[in-house]
Amino acid sequence: MQRRGFLKSGAGAVSLSAFPYWAYASAQVKRASDVVELGPKKIRLSRLAQGTGTNGGGGSSNQTKKMGLSGMGDLLQAGFDNGLTFWDSADQYGTHSHLKEGLKRVPREKVAILSKTHASTREEMQADIDRFRRELGTDYIDILLLHCMMDGTWPQRKQGAMEYINELQEKGIVKTKGVSCHTMAALKTAAATPWVEVDLARVNPAGAVMDAPPEQVLPVLKEMKAAGKGIIGMKIFGAGKLRGRTDECLQWALAQDVVDCFTIGAESIAEMQDLVKKIPAASTRG
Repeated sequence: MQRRGFLKSGAGAVSLSAFPYWAYASAQVKRASDVVELGPKKIRLSRLAQGTGTNGGGGSSNQTKKMGLSGMGDLLQAGFDNGLTFWDSADQYGTHSHLKEGLKRVPREKVAILSKTHASTREEMQADIDRFRRELGTDYIDILLLHCMMDGTWPQRKQGAMEYINELQEKGIVKTKGVSCHTMAALKTAAATPWVEVDLARVNPAGAVMDAPPEQVLPVLKEMKAAGKGIIGMKIFGAGKLRGRTDECLQWALAQDVVDCFTIGAESIAEMQDLVKKIPAASTRG
């Protein structure tokens, strides 16, 4: 069976112990540093984002605990030197100050910054955006997402925040907007909601720590792409559960046309450099 036919009929979870590399091999090398244009606002960023929230919550993450401000600044600068121009953060991770450290070493206009908010009301969003910009040391945020949607009625709960984000977008303070989803109900709503320009979706070949198995998630992402939305993949290694099968996970993610780019939270410069090296090799492995 040729690759195209395999992908149409076998887009679901695959066995990583007998991974069909040939089925996901690209004819063109793909690199972590490839520049993609995300969503209708065409935000230019690298295919791979430097994530900062591995096991992130309560204002800290693996990265903040292991590296601190200076170490994270070193990592972000090293990533930039390797072509990574996409930084993924969130209020929940406590990493805004770490990105601010990175901006002391890297020109602001050369990187795309993503952050996430739990705000629901206009007042909460107004307080968040003012604080976020102080913590990040920037006048604008490239991508702002409503964080961790869990129900299908989130637009009703988040209406006040969404309306204020619209105003921020008109002023150029937010370049593009969207959501991160953690259930199928939330994901389907995101696909059907015109307000959403970018979605952060959990994707990997084994269906580990995903909203649903790949065969259910990918068709929804296809709907999003057809509507012009940008899609960022996350949980590429299943929140660490698939770290022993990085080549398979990378090749599968790179083969998904519905995924524009993806974020992985390297926890050291060496791990980041290893990812940068592995991605082109994985993209064409047959």
